[in-house]
Order: sequence, then structure tokens, then C-alpha cells
Amino acid sequence: MHLLYFLLPLFLLLQNTLFAQIGPANITIARDRWGVPHIFAPTDAEVAYGFAWATAEDDFETMQKQILPVKGLMGQVDGKEGARLDVAVHLLDARTIVEERYEQDLSADFRKVLEAYAAGANAYARSHPKEVLHQKLFPITGQDIIQSYVLGMALMSGVGRELGNILGGKYKAKPQERGSNAFAIAPSKTADGQTYLVNNSHQPLEGFNSWYEAHLCSEEGWNTLGATFPGGVTIFLGTNPHLGWAHTLNYPDFADVYALEMHPTAKGLYRFDGQWEELQPYPTKARVKVLGFLTIGAKQKFYKSKYGVTFETPNGYFALRFPANRDIRAAEQWYRMNKATNLEEFQESLRLQGITCTNIVYADKEGHIYYISNGRFPKRNPQYDWQGLLPGDTSATLWADDYFPIDSLPQVLDPASGYVYNCNHTPFLSSGKADNPNPESIPSTMGFQAMDGLTNRGVRLGNLLEQSGQISYEDLKRIKYDQAYHKPMLSAPKLEAIFHLDPEKYPELAESIQLLQDWDRIANKDSEAASVMLLAYYYLQSILENVRSFKTGDELDEAKLVAAIAHAQTHLKKHFGSTRVPLGQLQRHTRGDVNLPYGGGPDVLAAVRSRPYQDGRLRAYTGDSYIQLVRFSAAGPEIESVVPYGASAKPESPYYTSQMELFVNQQLKPMTLDKAKVLKEAVRVYNPR
Repeated sequence: MHLLYFLLPLFLLLQNTLFAQIGPANITIARDRWGVPHIFAPTDAEVAYGFAWATAEDDFETMQKQILPVKGLMGQVDGKEGARLDVAVHLLDARTIVEERYEQDLSADFRKVLEAYAAGANAYARSHPKEVLHQKLFPITGQDIIQSYVLGMALMSGVGRELGNILGGKYKAKPQERGSNAFAIAPSKTADGQTYLVNNSHQPLEGFNSWYEAHLCSEEGWNTLGATFPGGVTIFLGTNPHLGWAHTLNYPDFADVYALEMHPTAKGLYRFDGQWEELQPYPTKARVKVLGFLTIGAKQKFYKSKYGVTFETPNGYFALRFPANRDIRAAEQWYRMNKATNLEEFQESLRLQGITCTNIVYADKEGHIYYISNGRFPKRNPQYDWQGLLPGDTSATLWADDYFPIDSLPQVLDPASGYVYNCNHTPFLSSGKADNPNPESIPSTMGFQAMDGLTNRGVRLGNLLEQSGQISYEDLKRIKYDQAYHKPMLSAPKLEAIFHLDPEKYPELAESIQLLQDWDRIANKDSEAASVMLLAYYYLQSILENVRSFKTGDELDEAKLVAAIAHAQTHLKKHFGSTRVPLGQLQRHTRGDVNLPYGGGPDVLAAVRSRPYQDGRLRAYTGDSYIQLVRFSAAGPEIESVVPYGASAKPESPYYTSQMELFVNQQLKPMTLDKAKVLKEAVRVYNPR
């Protein structure tokens, strides 16, 4: 307690010094009619301070949950699920790598941005103590923020999935893909000669990993509008006056699992290059909230081997090695991408390779379009099958920190077809047929060749782009909001049989079967067949082991398909009194007092996933989230965007639900990078204090 009394004045002194350096009076937060914050300040650091303050005003809870695991406090706030993130940060050894590399790997100008963002968050916490989730969370530092990025990159790279596989005895199981769409169209293929970019990420609609929209503008060349996760210090995907970019997740080989050969009698020894090496204990202790208020300790025992973090399981000892916790520059790379002014500068930012995964789709005012399946890939020994379980007894499988440059990755620049796209599918179908990357030119150890080749969204978008002539902006919107399933079904090929059941064989289900047979495969909110299909789809996913089993369809026999239709029909009759229920009555987009009909479904371009809600209805929870459409011309970008709910996650805010009508009606709001226009039309202008 005496130490706390000593440190508190010191902390306040340091914070007040930084507060004076930042100068909140120099920072302007302008809220537009939709509540979106536009942050203006002379320096990038001051913009970051204001950005932290504005984010906290809108979603301080989620913002804090990005940092709580870094301090080992998430379990005390969110119980067992939160404790898993606390443990994950420990297993990543995030604190060690950040402490070792923070000063040497991050530029001085970006460290100023980080520390200013932390100062803004700390200032908000001091001013709003009742909103703080844990008394030990603040103050935060730039290093804390970078640790949260290390965790984020690891999770995006599938490391959390691999941890679950090891502990569940699955080892290198195929990923359960999540979705996003992104595409760019060159002036040669647009009706007005402009360059188009569609940014259409599919993420949770609210909470952890949901999108937050903002505009960041300094006098040092930072002027970017787009979206980030609450707690992100820059825009993750968006547009500046010169260019824009989008992300989708990709699924090559970002992590390796090794089976260790243990000594038959001496506990804790494993064989490596003919010698016995000793496992190093790496214990962790997470504190978990139970009963809503009581906190208990939960110890877990882990180890370290030459490969990295190592686990003892009933099936043996296994180690996990991955690039995502071997670099801390993801945040700085996004910062450089935010400030790039042309293709050359943008590609130079990619060469940092701090962002260790994700596809990137790019467009700019010069008419360039570009796609790359980005990643950080070690130069692995090609004599081994890196898609499977690896031997953990040889240095031949212990790759070094020597990575392929981005020039080695699948990519397409300015193709003759005039378009690039990705919907989480293989990078070898990312443009016109003659423009796609050649699989034989990409090292197989990266794992791209092993990715699933098709998604409904990927095939549908590829067909629409290929078959269209000159594409107008209205065409672009129709393509983006397309709700059609491919014939035959691609999300789960064997599911196609559900459309070909004999209604005479199942007379009690004849009406539902006939609805499916007559369906045009468009999941709009007026479709009655889409309601049957959606309920059947979710039922089948629930009874199979995982999404992968559903996709391959190995267990999808006629009996299961019939049971799925019976489930859907029973549900509809029980809750709605009829089999013929428009999708918009079943599937809703809700928040607070707003409850709206919503079309779309899993793996259509206008994607949505929903789950049980009230009175037999379903509530959308993930899918289309941040949407940004951009037209680039010599005069600059024309931007439209929308988020699922509104700019604020706080129920008392007027912007809690303000964009919901736009969102469900497939409408967008105009946005601008023009400071004068923003300030002229702003509904509120203030300083962060």
C-alpha cells in the first residue's frame, strides 16, 4: 500500500507532463450527423490521443477488453472465457518480445503515436472512473498496446485454433473459415473510368473484434477514413486521399505442430538431434471470476522446448511454433499503410511484414489495382509435410527467423481483366483466368495450395465480375449486395441433395420440400424458401461435429437432410403458425428497441449468420459489418459507408442504433476526407477533455 502511495503521484506527474506535451486544446473531435468521430490535430501523436478519447466515448468496454488480457485481468472480468485470453498472452510470451524489441523495432515517430494513444485512454479513464472494468487496468502504456497487437495477430493467424486442436487431440485440423469480401475494379472496366474499391469485412456485429469507424487527420500527412477494432491505434482498413485497401482473412499454413519424442523413463526429457534435452517449465496462473463476484486462481502447467511453447496431453507432448509472436511491427505497418500516398509507398509498408496474415485488396487514384495473399512465412524444409503433424526431434524441422519476402507471395497487379477479388478462398482464383497467380510459382511449404479452392461467395463474385461488361457504380452496389447461392451449393456440396428430395416420399414435408425445389436460391427478406433453408442449414451444422464436417458433407445422408427439413418446418409452424414465413420475419437485426427484418445468409455475398433470439426468431450476430465503397478519380475519392448499428456501443447515445435502417435496406451514407466540409456540417465540435 505504501508503494502505491509513492507511485501514484509519480504516475500523475508523468501523465500531466505528457498531457501538456499533447495539448488537448489543439485536438478537435468533430461528430458528423451519424456520430462518426473525425479527429483533427497538428501532429499524428495528438490525433492518436484524440482517437483514444473518442473511441472510449463510444465503446470503452470493448476498448478495455483489448488490453485486459495483456495484464492478465480478463479472467477476472469475463470469467473462464476471459481467462483463456490471459493464458494465450502468456503462452505467446508477448511481454518478453515487446520489452526486448519495443525501442529497437519501432520507429520513434510511431512510438510517439502509441504513447499518445495510451495517454488519451488513461485520461479518459481518470475522467470516467465508473466505466473502468478493473481497478488495476490503468494506466496503460504503448508497450501494453503492442502486446495486444501480438495477441490479435496470433488469433488472426489461427494460433488459437491450433492451441484448441492440440488440447483436443486433433492436430493440424483444417480451419473453420470466417468470411469477408473485397474487390477492386480498374478504370478499364468501369463505366465512368474511375477506380472502384469494395471493402466488405465480415466480423462480429458488436463487441470484441467488431468494427469502429473513424476519420484521422493531422497536418503531418495522416488523413484516413475507415474502420478499426476499438483499441486500435490506426485505421485497419479504409481510404486516404490517394488510395484505399481492404482485408479478408486467408488460411495458408501460419503455424506448425510438433510431436515430441519423450524419454521412456526420465520425465521431462525429449530427444532432439540425437541428444536428450530438458523441457523448461513455463507455468501460468490465471484468475477467474466465478459466481459473478468471486475470483479464484486457476493454475495450468506448460513447458518450453526448442520449438516453443509445449503442452502435455493424454496423447503425448506437442509443441507449437508460429511467426505471429516473433515480430511486433503490425501496428506500425498499418500506420505506414494509412499514410502511403501511392502504390510504391504502400508496397514498401508491406515489406515490414509485421502483419503476419490476411489478404489485401488495393486501389488508388492512379488507376492501379492490386491483390496479395499476405503472410509471414518461414523458409521451411521442403522435405517435410508442413500440413500435417511434424517430427519434433530434429533441427531439420526447426525453422529459423528467415522469411520469404512479399515478392514470393501470390499476388496480382493491374491485370488485363480489370479486376481483383477475394472472398477467403484460394489466391489462385483472384482475377481473370489469364491473370491468376500460378500455384507452381509459390513454395508449397507456405500452404496456399492446400487451401480450399471455392466458397459460394468466391465463385459467385468471380462469375459476376467476369460476366459483366463495363461496370457502373450501381452495378457495383448490386454485386456487393448480392444474396444468391450458386447452383449447385458450394458451401457444402452434398447439401445440394436437399433440393432434390421426393415430396411424395415424405408427404408430411411436401410443402417445405416443394418450397426448396421452387426456390430461386436468393436469400432476400421476402423469400419463404430461404427461411426453411436457413433453419435446416443451422440444424445440420449443429448435429455435425464441426463446420468442416458440414462443408465436406461426409456425414450428410438423406436421413439427416429430411430431419433438417422436419426441424425447420416444425419450428416455423410452432412459432409462426405456417411453413410459409418470409425470411425477414424469421431473421432480425436488433438492438435496443429497434427490431428490423433482415435478409441474407451464410456464404452469400451479403453475408449474415444468425442465432436464436426471441419468439422463435433469429438475431444477426456476424457477417456484413463495416462496408465501405470508394470511387477514385483524379479529384480524389468519393466514399460511402455503413456500420451495422451506429457509431456508439452505449445505449444512452443517440448513435446507438442510428444506422440500422440504412444497413438492412442496403443503403450507404456519404463520407468525406475534406476537413472544411466535415467542420461545416458537424453536429458537435469539441476538445478531448
